[in-house]
Amino acid sequence: MSQLASLFLDTGRFEVRRATLDDVAAIVGLLIDDELGATREDGSDPSLTPYQVAFGMIDADPGQLLLVVTSEDSSVAATMQLTFIPGLARRGALRAQIEAVRVGSRYRAQGLGEAMVNWTITEARRRGCRLVQLTSDKQRTAAHRFYQRLGFTASHEGFKLNL
Repeated sequence: MSQLASLFLDTGRFEVRRATLDDVAAIVGLLIDDELGATREDGSDPSLTPYQVAFGMIDADPGQLLLVVTSEDSSVAATMQLTFIPGLARRGALRAQIEAVRVGSRYRAQGLGEAMVNWTITEARRRGCRLVQLTSDKQRTAAHRFYQRLGFTASHEGFKLNL
């Protein structure tokens, strides 16, 4: 497993690495361990087939970086997905899109989410991105305050169409 970074917090050391197929169950658990995710995700299928298929597509795409953050006991404490989007706008700027940031309930309010996002910003700069963007559900007001504290601005209105 390729470690990408170490995050040092008062509560311990965490490792950032690319997710593997073996991490899918833990990632789904983090998605379910969330107020909104509990209504959208389905961990009842023990095979986790749709999640494994999606993992395969994400893992095969060089523009995707699905990450897990592990605690000192090697358990998955958090996850997030980083997508690198080339575009013509902003003079051909490369963007980094942060998605699906989830920190396990046991590790919340300890600075792990902030350390993860800060690492992501550093990684985006390292890869030549000129912009880091994310979306956050309108119901997640605490997350909005969190992202604003980290310097993000609510500059756009997002739209989605469920298919």
